[in-house]
Amino acid sequence: MANYYIGVDIGTTSTKAVVFDEKGKAVSRFGVEYPLHTPVPGTAEQNPEEIFQAVLTVIKESMVTGGVSGEDIRFVSFSSAMHSLIVVDSEGQPLTNSITWADNRSAAWADKIKNEMNGHEIYLRTGTPIHPMSPLVKLAWLKDDQPELLAAGNKMIGIKEFVFHRLFGEYVVDYSIASAMGMFHLENLDWDKEALEIAGVTPDQLSKPVPTTHPLSGLKAEFAKMMGLPEDVPFIVGASDGVLSNLGVNAIEPGVVAVTIGTSGAIRAVTDRPVTDPKGRIFCYALTENHWVIGGPVNNGGMIFRWLRDELAWAEVEVAKRLGKDPYEVLTDIAEKIPAGSNGLLFHPYMAGERAPLWNANARGSFFGLGMHHKKEHMVRAVLEGIVMNLYSVLLALEELIGTPTKIQATGGFARSTLWRQMLADIFDGEVSVPESFESSCLGAVVLGMYGQGEVDSLNVVSEMVGSVHSHQPNSEASEIYRELMPIFIRIPRLLESEYEAISEFQRKHS
Repeated sequence: MANYYIGVDIGTTSTKAVVFDEKGKAVSRFGVEYPLHTPVPGTAEQNPEEIFQAVLTVIKESMVTGGVSGEDIRFVSFSSAMHSLIVVDSEGQPLTNSITWADNRSAAWADKIKNEMNGHEIYLRTGTPIHPMSPLVKLAWLKDDQPELLAAGNKMIGIKEFVFHRLFGEYVVDYSIASAMGMFHLENLDWDKEALEIAGVTPDQLSKPVPTTHPLSGLKAEFAKMMGLPEDVPFIVGASDGVLSNLGVNAIEPGVVAVTIGTSGAIRAVTDRPVTDPKGRIFCYALTENHWVIGGPVNNGGMIFRWLRDELAWAEVEVAKRLGKDPYEVLTDIAEKIPAGSNGLLFHPYMAGERAPLWNANARGSFFGLGMHHKKEHMVRAVLEGIVMNLYSVLLALEELIGTPTKIQATGGFARSTLWRQMLADIFDGEVSVPESFESSCLGAVVLGMYGQGEVDSLNVVSEMVGSVHSHQPNSEASEIYRELMPIFIRIPRLLESEYEAISEFQRKHS
């Protein structure tokens, strides 16, 4: 009997499943996209039922695509986006949509907790910066804004917990997802009393915290049949997408930094104990009890490129259709014709507010330096550069805690683009390696599962699985241009802080 493993990644815009063999080679993959509902500024929700159906579909279809039998699957292990919140009733039925990390409606409560309710001390214990992304802040807002909703709620859970409850009838949350909720004491590995008081919930209303290697068994028969799996196949609870991405690109040794740009983005490094920042700029999330991932998340990654495609690039989309090409490929082709620095055009990608490095939900996107000499091609390139420059500004903060990185491992959907990979090397002014496998969170989930099931002795086995890499050296001329532009890029959002607040208030009032 062959041995295969399935890694599932529940993301913000899609869910993916990848079937791996024992050597960590991807045999097949399947993904399903779903919408992010943003009817008014600040709102960013998803339908949890759609996501649950996507999980069932991708597991089944990834096996069908690879010609793999359910009997050959050793386990299914999970990665998931962080910070989602769903209020469910006593039957497990959702009373809300899944309120995602990108939802900013609790911004006023983030300020209140930060400034009036001992927020910094709570951050130092829990590792989650006080920000609207955090379930702590979302719950405090709901308690104030919709008290009847919380009163009717039986459990306050995330999207992965919702999926597991459907499949197994249990409410469990892994230490990794829990450590991103703003209510989990990193040293004690349990709920933080003060944070729960602010959130207005009791431990009984939250899921039971378990290690990331925790297995679930007893898959409900109807779902086992739908997915084509035996009922006794173990499901590994797994961890969050960010920490598993570090594992999946072999960025778990000291001095190695992982850069990810998917829908959002992040820069992360691994330490052997919890580390928080006296200035409150970085997160600290669990991978295992001996591996802690510190770094900074940005709201604005690939979804900004998608906005550009959908709202400003209708002509390029039509060209792509005629040529049978991906519209993103057409857009990167035209951006490549423009020199580094976009002839002095800067783009700040804060269209969904921003987490690191600003931690400002009111931040808004802008082009700066726009002149008559600029064309659409400059704007396209400036958008791509702005996403990467913003990430580099996060690295500058992280370096204060861990020093200058010795190696940069890059992953995420952007890694498919040669232009973006080179842009990353030029802006970061260092060698960038990109593993062959783009589905790093899925691979990380499988390696974690192997470790938890005793099939491997160490997470370091991933170093034998990541395969060959693309490697990019910085172009010295381009790096010099970015060095000149970075101080301007960093100063602008500081100067606009009060203007961000004013324009976001105007947008809320007139939406």
